[in-house]
This record gives sequence, C-alpha cells and structure tokens, in this order.
Amino acid sequence: MDRAGISVSEIYSRRFTSKTIYELFGSEINIPALERYLNSQQTDGPAEPESFVLIIDEINRANISKVFGELITLLEPDKRLGQPNALKVRLPYSGDHFGVPSNLHILGTMNTADRSIALLDTALRRRFAFCEMMPDPSLLARAGEACGLNLPQILTTINERIEYLYDREHQIGHAYFMDCTSQADVDAVMRHRVIPLLAEYFFEDWEKIAAVLGDAASHEGPVTGGFLNRSPLEAPPGLEDGDTLPRFRWELRPAKEGFDYTRLLGA
Repeated sequence: MDRAGISVSEIYSRRFTSKTIYELFGSEINIPALERYLNSQQTDGPAEPESFVLIIDEINRANISKVFGELITLLEPDKRLGQPNALKVRLPYSGDHFGVPSNLHILGTMNTADRSIALLDTALRRRFAFCEMMPDPSLLARAGEACGLNLPQILTTINERIEYLYDREHQIGHAYFMDCTSQADVDAVMRHRVIPLLAEYFFEDWEKIAAVLGDAASHEGPVTGGFLNRSPLEAPPGLEDGDTLPRFRWELRPAKEGFDYTRLLGA
C-alpha cells in the first residue's frame, strides 16, 4: 500500500470537498494515469516499466547546451536511475535532485542534407545511435495508382541522377508525394517543391537540373522538355564573333500544359 498516495488532480479533474462518498464520472477520470499508478503498486512479481518516448525534431539545429544542459551526462545508459552508475543532478531553478529513468527513450530527427550536421555537438554524437532512413519509393505505390503515374519509378530515377551529379545525401524524400491523388498534385509538387530544391542543390545550374529531369540536350538549339524549355540567347553587339560560350534561357513549362514524365520512366 502506498501511504503517501498521489494528488487527486492527477487522476480526476473535479475537486473533492467534504463528502464521505463521491460519484465518479468516467469522462472526468484520467484512465492512463490511474493505470500507471495501479501498475506501480503491484508487488506480485517483476514487471517492465511502461516506456515513454521524447521526440526532438531537427535536433541538429538546436542549442544542445540549452536543450539538455546538465542532463547530457544522465542520458548515458549506465547513468540512468536504477543502473549501476546512476547519477542525479540538482536542477538550477527548483533545486530538486533529478535523474533520467531507464524507460525514457529520446529520438532526435535531422536532415542529413543539412550542412549544420557537421556542427553537431560531439557529446551528443557519443550518446545517440544514428539510424539512417533513406527515401523508400515503394511507399508511393498507392499514391501512384491514384495519380496514374509510376511514382516509385519517377522518384527512383530522380534520386539516382541526383546521386550521380551530387551525392546520396541530397536525395528527394518520398514524403513529398505521399498525399498526391492526381497528376495535377504531382505537377504542383514538382513545380513548387522539387524543382526549386534542385535549383538550390545545384546553385541554379540549369544544365544539371535538366539532366536530373531528363531535359538535357547535347546540341545548342532550343529544347522543349518534359519539365523545362530552353531557348538560346543572342550575344550582345560586339560579341557575335563566336568567342563566347552559348547561353540559354531556361523556363518551366506552362502550368496549363502540365509536365511530361516520360523521360523519368525510362522511355
């Protein structure tokens, strides 16, 4: 029996006054909190504590010293509460002693293409296992059926070309296309998200962007591509002697025409 008990407010939203018997309303009871308390009082045998997960998105952009502070040491498995080298620290504001329980799991997410990953705190690297999650085109099979496009093949082709021209860390994630239900949706993702991202990757080098999209050409004439149109620019007066390299104007195909994905499907 737990003589100290816990505060009523943790399991019931209404206050108790001076009555001897109270009717408890199910809608007012915090069932998960009550279950945790009851389970904590069981003494009929060993039981694994309930696990809790804390997720920190874009952890590589955080100020690690402010996020964790003195707790960075307590994250190590052997320094958790109940472990051989368990440690506690005194919190600076409340003055309470605090330790990290063994049933708390901390997940940090980051984009490997982000240059700030190189600045990730070394202390954090030692305390976390790194699990790579690359794009999974197979997850786009259902969206592809709805759109009438082979989205897994389209994403695979784009990423293979990005890996060839840049590196594997800058591949396009499948999440961009997960909610697409029509070709118009796919066109919008390509026009407003994927192609601008490629422009950033390749620093506005439209020849490489065109190569990724299948619109590159070896000749110096105009090109009508599936995503990009190219037209030659005339040299200014006095530079027509052929000493300058050919220059081109690159434009996205008009939205009313839509995009042609033929060259991303291996055809």
